[in-house]
Amino acid sequence: MSSAIISMEGITKSFNNIPVLNDVDFELREGEIHALLGENGAGKSTLMKILRGVYQPDHGKMIVQGKSYDRFNSPNEARAAGISMVFQEFSLVPTLTVAQNIFLTREIKNRFGLLDDKECERRAKVFFDELEVDIDPQAVVSQLSTGYRQLTEITAALSQEARILIFDEPTASLTQTESLSLFRLMRRLKEKGISMIYISHRMEEIFKIADRITVLRDGRRIITDEISNLTIQKVIEHILGRKAEAIDSRELVSTVQQDQVLLDVKNLKCNRGVNDISFRLHRGEVIGLAGLMGSGRTELMQAIFGINPIKEGDILVKGKSIKVKTPEESMKSDIALIPEDRRVQGLILDHSIRDNFILPMIQLKRLANRNIFVDYRRGNDLAEHYVKTLKIRSDSIEKMVRFLSGGNQQKVVIAKWLSTEPEILLMDEPTAGVDIGTKSEILNIVRDLAKQGKGVIFISSELQELIAVCDRVIVIKNGQVDQVLNRYDIPGEERLHQILQGAGNSG
Repeated sequence: MSSAIISMEGITKSFNNIPVLNDVDFELREGEIHALLGENGAGKSTLMKILRGVYQPDHGKMIVQGKSYDRFNSPNEARAAGISMVFQEFSLVPTLTVAQNIFLTREIKNRFGLLDDKECERRAKVFFDELEVDIDPQAVVSQLSTGYRQLTEITAALSQEARILIFDEPTASLTQTESLSLFRLMRRLKEKGISMIYISHRMEEIFKIADRITVLRDGRRIITDEISNLTIQKVIEHILGRKAEAIDSRELVSTVQQDQVLLDVKNLKCNRGVNDISFRLHRGEVIGLAGLMGSGRTELMQAIFGINPIKEGDILVKGKSIKVKTPEESMKSDIALIPEDRRVQGLILDHSIRDNFILPMIQLKRLANRNIFVDYRRGNDLAEHYVKTLKIRSDSIEKMVRFLSGGNQQKVVIAKWLSTEPEILLMDEPTAGVDIGTKSEILNIVRDLAKQGKGVIFISSELQELIAVCDRVIVIKNGQVDQVLNRYDIPGEERLHQILQGAGNSG
């Protein structure tokens, strides 16, 4: 048995007198991949931010590579101790290039003492080659998709040559192909003696990559055990503290109304990512969009919502042609978008739940009192209703969204758009970075919307989710429709993955 490279003992932390961690012990062995699991709000990220020097504990101590610490006062102190972290919330500077972000504060200089961007770009390319991904080191981060930003974040951590790596939901925005490349890299790092802590809500990948598992619940350590001694079902029970409902994969009762077309997209071409796409969405139907990173899935949704400029083609809503140039025009046509990156595109983090909730209602003038003033009383009532309906964990609708867990933030995004009563809901990775319980709730919301006669377009990198909730799956490649699969023709997750890779399309 290898020795411990990290021991965290009796770690306790509160925010505003609310306990988040209560006497938590955690150990990481040398050359180990240790999965840290729990629901959103269980304390996982807080524990790791203490280890990374972002937060300081109220009580407890840490032993890192044989040296005892009461705390790290900054990320620089943790980095000096050999610890690096890939955050769930991106820490990249959007106006800098990929290479500049990777070597930020550690810039390479030439013999004259000047910044050597070319050498930074060359070294960044070496790391990307190891990850088996194609990212331009000269690209500006703000122009990258969420998935490519996540890979840049991972590369920045790897470039620091740390002995201890912390991954906080690294695959939340990655496709299965990119995730498998990351796992291969992690195994190579493990062979070199690198120790890794891995936070994820995706049980299947935990059992592929982890050596041991620690579960936190309500700020306390529940169990630490070898992966070989556990099953997925048992781990989920430890996380939830009860028997779990599996992701709803029962045979769906079709709610599709074939004679009523809600959305008709004809020969759509855009400036970004969409090259002649046509499809129809019927009332009561859930359509899944599947494809690799950069395939055009997100760009298609953005075009329908007025974010990605349309060059050619038509969009019809309930038989009426609409000119979509802004999100407001789409909203007036009863279209709503749950964006891929909730923290950047879906929320104003320093505003309250209530204020985030009523923003689209105000824009649509649905909370106007005498068409002049905002009816905050009605807004409060609606916010309280959806907080209760979607089981958003918060002591008040006045609570700042920044202080909610990732899953509860996602529920706020969903709630604020449901309140506009859209006919067509576009959902881009709505379950990314949420726990198993919240994920099941969101998938059930999708099917409930279909039962109500709404139309849903659903993107997920988890193929199991597409199979569970979609009536049809449209496979997108290079900005075009490659295949359309009816639910009963989908041959299973493994085969669907092969289809996405372009394997055996004629079969």
